[in-house]
Amino acid sequence: MAEENLKGLLEQASESGARRALAGLGLDDSHAAKDMGELRELLSAWRDAKRSARKAAIGWLVRLALALLLIGLAVKLGLPGLVLQ
Repeated sequence: MAEENLKGLLEQASESGARRALAGLGLDDSHAAKDMGELRELLSAWRDAKRSARKAAIGWLVRLALALLLIGLAVKLGLPGLVLQ
């Protein structure tokens, strides 16, 4: 009997604590599920934007490095006409 009472008390305390934590975050109303869904979508969009920006920056850096390599080769091979055009 004491074990059942202890389990009941623990469940009640954990539910009460969870309710207080959600209330502290402002997620204790009927719109909380919708708000959490929107926050997840926003976070996902932010991560996608960061990933796209990183890929674009890396692409530009690779292009710049290749352009510099081609200019260096043109100068090294004595083709200043290609560099100065």
